[in-house]
Amino acid sequence: MGIVGSGPAGIYAADLLTKDDTLAATETPVSIDVLDRLPTPYGLVRYGVAPDHPRIKQIQQALHKVLDKPEVRFLGNVDFGRDLKLDDMRRHYDAVVFATGSDRDRPLNIPGVDLPGCHGAADFVFWYDSHPDVAPSWSVEGTGVAVIGAGNVAVDVARILAKDAEDLLDTDITDNVHSALAAKDATDVHVFARRGIAQAKFTPMELRELDKQPGVEVVVDPEDFDLCAASMAAIEESNQVKTNVKILQNWAIRDPRGEPRRLHLHFLHRPVEVIGEDRVSGLRTERMELTGDGGVRGTGEYVDHEVQAVYRAVGYLGSPVAGLPFDEESGTVPNDGGRVLDLDEDPVPGVYATGWIKRGPVGLIGHTKGDALETVTNLVADRERLEEAPEPEPASFLRLLDERGVAYTTWDGWQRLESHEEEVGLSHGRKRIKVRSREDMTRIARADGTESA
Repeated sequence: MGIVGSGPAGIYAADLLTKDDTLAATETPVSIDVLDRLPTPYGLVRYGVAPDHPRIKQIQQALHKVLDKPEVRFLGNVDFGRDLKLDDMRRHYDAVVFATGSDRDRPLNIPGVDLPGCHGAADFVFWYDSHPDVAPSWSVEGTGVAVIGAGNVAVDVARILAKDAEDLLDTDITDNVHSALAAKDATDVHVFARRGIAQAKFTPMELRELDKQPGVEVVVDPEDFDLCAASMAAIEESNQVKTNVKILQNWAIRDPRGEPRRLHLHFLHRPVEVIGEDRVSGLRTERMELTGDGGVRGTGEYVDHEVQAVYRAVGYLGSPVAGLPFDEESGTVPNDGGRVLDLDEDPVPGVYATGWIKRGPVGLIGHTKGDALETVTNLVADRERLEEAPEPEPASFLRLLDERGVAYTTWDGWQRLESHEEEVGLSHGRKRIKVRSREDMTRIARADGTESA
């Protein structure tokens, strides 16, 4: 089996495939290659989770156990669509599962989004997580910054923008990230949500963390605090909504603490224009009102907010996968329960999808387990109808990579890189410091020469 993508979705699929009794009972032992275009595993756990979220990053321990299984082989720095195409994969694997995730910002179609100073949240997240394909430089402009969105990514971006850079020195951030954040002048970070407090998508844990930052005060305007019949029903039906509303209520009525930096949460504000001539100078929003059924409508009242930068956190989109149909609107590969569908909506034999490229960027990391279960269940059900790969031997795939000059990395190489990052961190009094560049990661991972090129 071949799996393209080594984030949680791909690794959970590999885990299920090694556990499945149907596969384990076959005469041919289960052999799974997990490929990634980056030299490192773990996907958005490494490059999408904020550095000050060590509890979420601990999921790497569970993912490590899967990639450490003898039936599973990790091969990094292998770019599907550049180094390989689908026919190559079909020649070496009975089935291929795509778990390539979502790596682009969903567009926000309002005037002014192309102005300098208006950024996609994905770019900023990849920058502060030191993604190797993102430029190392970033300037956090101005004293006032706007973040558009009401999900966990918006909250993460706002927290990093408001946080004192020195408070990140116990994380794995690189020197360029620390230097840029230390140079920022932001005193007021504004988060704008189009709907009400009961419709916000962030989790209570993410919300509470906003108020635990030294020198940062969370501000909620009581005028933005409104509930309707649908909101009250949501509070009764969901402990998460109930907890969020209670936290926000307490923040709305408390006395100011006088902290030097403020993080403002604005609800029922729809962004309608990024203001500016040569660069961002403000954000215009329309005040919304609840309709009673969980929706909102505009009031025709507009508010201009003086900010010098805007970060759009309105959702992620997947990228097209070479050789597969793609739905640009949803950013997903068309599928039925994980079975990839062709343009006639017929299943493509032996080709599957799981994770965000299958269903869109919805839910938390844990939701990908159930998603992988559906895909793997259907793959196993199809097993008798799958064509056997002409060259299934594990060594034959490595020969293909060698012939094409792919400088692939391995599981042993990743552990070597991981040890290197920990050693560098220890030398600076920290647990770990990431290696940023793809070239350096590949060189360190391949340092003992066991990987051929």
